[in-house]
Amino acid sequence: MGLFLHFGVNTFTDREWGLGNEAESVFNPSALDARQWARVAKAGGFRRMILTAKHHDGFCLWPSAVTTHSVKSSPWRDGHGDVVHEFVNATRAEGLEPGLYLSPWDRHEPSYGDSPRYNDYYCAQLTELLTRYGPLVEIWFDGANGEGPNGKKQNYDWDRYHKLIRQHQPRALIFSDAGPDIRWVGNEDGSAGDPNWCAVDPVVVPYPGAEGDAVTKELQHGDPHGSVWRPGEADVSIRPGWFWHEAENDKVKSPSQLLDLYVSSVGRNAGLLLNVPPNRAGLLSDPDVANLKAFGEAKRAWFSHNLAGSAFVRHEETDVVLTLAKPAEFDTVVMREEIERGQKVEGFTVETEDSANWKTIASGTTIGAKRIVRVNPVTAARVRVSMQTSVGHPSLAEVALYKGML
Repeated sequence: MGLFLHFGVNTFTDREWGLGNEAESVFNPSALDARQWARVAKAGGFRRMILTAKHHDGFCLWPSAVTTHSVKSSPWRDGHGDVVHEFVNATRAEGLEPGLYLSPWDRHEPSYGDSPRYNDYYCAQLTELLTRYGPLVEIWFDGANGEGPNGKKQNYDWDRYHKLIRQHQPRALIFSDAGPDIRWVGNEDGSAGDPNWCAVDPVVVPYPGAEGDAVTKELQHGDPHGSVWRPGEADVSIRPGWFWHEAENDKVKSPSQLLDLYVSSVGRNAGLLLNVPPNRAGLLSDPDVANLKAFGEAKRAWFSHNLAGSAFVRHEETDVVLTLAKPAEFDTVVMREEIERGQKVEGFTVETEDSANWKTIASGTTIGAKRIVRVNPVTAARVRVSMQTSVGHPSLAEVALYKGML
């Protein structure tokens, strides 16, 4: 799980997409505390955070050398501030990993639309971020170009961008619609497809921003016979919008809604990237903080005691049978494939034994790195998982049983 932080001039202008003509003076958070962001993320169980270093409006949260449209021209910290610097330091101080988002679309930069010139500009900014702030876990791209049919035509040099990242941050994962490391799941609802394969066919999604039914299907479901490994990441905002808006303070997703998102993303073999936007003070707002804390506590309580932790396990071809020391009531089944061996399971059933007869309580498609299955509460001493596959012999790393909350 990662925490996304949309923050910038839009926070102060009450917009989702900035126009690019915002005065630098509007950016002036009164009490910015990136350490608070990191503490909240850690309490919620998140392992990484990604900051919008630059959004579509072009305003930079670091003092870029190639533009004046940045924090160095703002009154915040008397023009000597660097949000990216404070962010990466705070993230690491809490034992989390930082990542950055740099919007390819830039509504402020005059060279946008002159493809060679703008690509030089963009690569200069990308290089600043890759070389100034230490190790980064993820570089996040979208294929945004909202100029419309009569707007500027900019050809993004994705190969060049990727090579820069490999050169300066070889361990960083690259996210975009088309990978090359992590793919978008095709929606902003926080819900991965079902089935959801890590492998994809790169011919179907050749570049970020590609559109069409086939593209959407590939992003949502992957392809068991795909030639590249690009697991999905599901992005969604805790609020209706991506940036902070005061009018949405009473529309923050509840802890139970966040648990549902966790099951429909992480529980379907994808990562979850949850956006929680800082407010005009530069802090995560009280409703967001409270719900994230409650979500983290509820998730830890739900998965704190594996009822099958000491079960006797027997493997029978494509079946795994658990025998518990005594009958236990559970309502959640968690399964994990040995993902380092690849993803093999394309269908499964979960059964419990009742008077020497097996009864199906759940069925599904892919498992992958993690599959969370909610079932009606059932008490049993023997549980069997049967797997179907046509892409190689399946191998489960874990089958766990929990009594949580439906």
